[in-house]
Amino acid sequence: MAKCPKCKKEVSTPKKTWKMAGRKDKSGKRLELTIGLFECCGKSFRSVLDKRKI
Repeated sequence: MAKCPKCKKEVSTPKKTWKMAGRKDKSGKRLELTIGLFECCGKSFRSVLDKRKI
């Protein structure tokens, strides 16, 4: 679930999802981010769906 930045409405289904490696934390471990592309109000926006340490 992501919140539209314009109308603040909850959008539940992403058009596309992908995984990417994020930055290292203080202990040196990387985060794997799952990002979703959502559409609302005629505009697209991204939101992080899940974070997990690798």
